[in-house]
Amino acid sequence: MSERFKPSVTVAAVIEREGRYLLVEEHTPEGLRLNNPAGHLEAGEALAAACAREALEETAHAFRPTALVGVYLSRFGRPATGEDISYLRFAFCGDLGARVVGRDLDTGIVRTLWLTPDEIRGSQDRHRSPLLLRCIEDHLAGQRYPLALLHTDPSVFG
Repeated sequence: MSERFKPSVTVAAVIEREGRYLLVEEHTPEGLRLNNPAGHLEAGEALAAACAREALEETAHAFRPTALVGVYLSRFGRPATGEDISYLRFAFCGDLGARVVGRDLDTGIVRTLWLTPDEIRGSQDRHRSPLLLRCIEDHLAGQRYPLALLHTDPSVFG
């Protein structure tokens, strides 16, 4: 019997303001890369709450998810280690709050930056994931799903 497939569950914030998208520049094993504010779902956490937490950690801004942009599956082969990783990403759009005074960016995050869709398209060689651009394109196309689509059973929290 083979081992059960268990993709890494991640969340990503698709944050747009005045035609620009908020991205993070971060250190990765592959070098300095661009990504949506994103990270892994933790135990005892609902998906939208995980996205709000990750956005805060990586941008130092409060974020309130208001809609699901999409659910994405990707596979990544890490050249440095030979790892073969599959990611199941839940991308959310929402409202960005003010910067939290005194809050540092998460370890590994170099800076945040606001880029236009064309700048994002033109920097694909620096994307941490092919899902970065796909999430932006889906957001630009108006793709939004209600958060009520997602249900977290109370057993997750206890």
